[in-house]
Amino acid sequence: MRSYVVTGGRSRPSRDTLDLVTLLIAAEGPPLTGLGPEERRLTELCRPGALSLAEAAGRLGLPVSVTRVLVADLIESGHLVTRGPIPSAGPPSDPHVLQEVLDGLRARL
Repeated sequence: MRSYVVTGGRSRPSRDTLDLVTLLIAAEGPPLTGLGPEERRLTELCRPGALSLAEAAGRLGLPVSVTRVLVADLIESGHLVTRGPIPSAGPPSDPHVLQEVLDGLRARL
């Protein structure tokens, strides 16, 4: 029952681009007036820095599906912005660079 009330009866977010590792960042500016308690708490959780959608759901104690709906609403209202995770760096494509790193490490030892 609580999830139904929190999302206003909706079960799907308005945007399909949110996954578990999407980073949520609180936007500067929009006042928190008019937000429900869960939306306000979610915005406050993201104020110190980025928080993944999965972490936000865990801290709110809500299912991820419910948190996705809340996040989509907060993005549309301008309270949150999102950023994809930073991609992991791949190995250098030039073997010469690896050799230089190896030579530098050997020189230090």
